[in-house]
Amino acid sequence: MQIVLKVEGMHCGMCEAHVNDAVRKAVPEVKSVKSSHEKGETVVVSESDCSEAARNAIEAEGYHVLDVAVSESEKKGFFSKLFKK
Repeated sequence: MQIVLKVEGMHCGMCEAHVNDAVRKAVPEVKSVKSSHEKGETVVVSESDCSEAARNAIEAEGYHVLDVAVSESEKKGFFSKLFKK
């Protein structure tokens, strides 16, 4: 599952690191977390919908979550484009 959170208040790489660490600590089942202060978003990949826990963790750090989009993540491999259905 891929969760994209629009985050307001990230201004630098340290802000990205704080957000990533907060999400990892709050949601142990997270596979990956990537934040971008330039895009103003955090992308979380997880087995289950942990959007509420991720939102709460980010807001507890003092940032504002403006929007949350949850979608099924598509498995991408080396040959995924060749065998696309």
